Amino acid sequence: MRMNLKRGFGVLALAVGIGVGGSSVQAAGAPFFQEREQQREQDYSKNKTYQQGMREGHADQARNRDHSKKRHFKKDEDQKAYESGYQKGHVQSR
Repeated sequence: MRMNLKRGFGVLALAVGIGVGGSSVQAAGAPFFQEREQQREQDYSKNKTYQQGMREGHADQARNRDHSKKRHFKKDEDQKAYESGYQKGHVQSR
């Protein structure tokens, strides 16, 4: 009985240690991903579709609309740039 109790506490301590260690690693990595997301958004600033999205997002916010024009682009990169610009334009005008 005593052997099983020691083993149970050992397993419990190991599980708690892994849980605490895993969450601290995740928290330490969070700023890196946020910084990388901002860099990706900055790369779009000179993109035509990003600027179009900014204009349309700003106009929709001014008219109290929610994504009135659904644009679809052939290239995924253009679609991402447009959506990023739209979101930024829609939020900035508040």
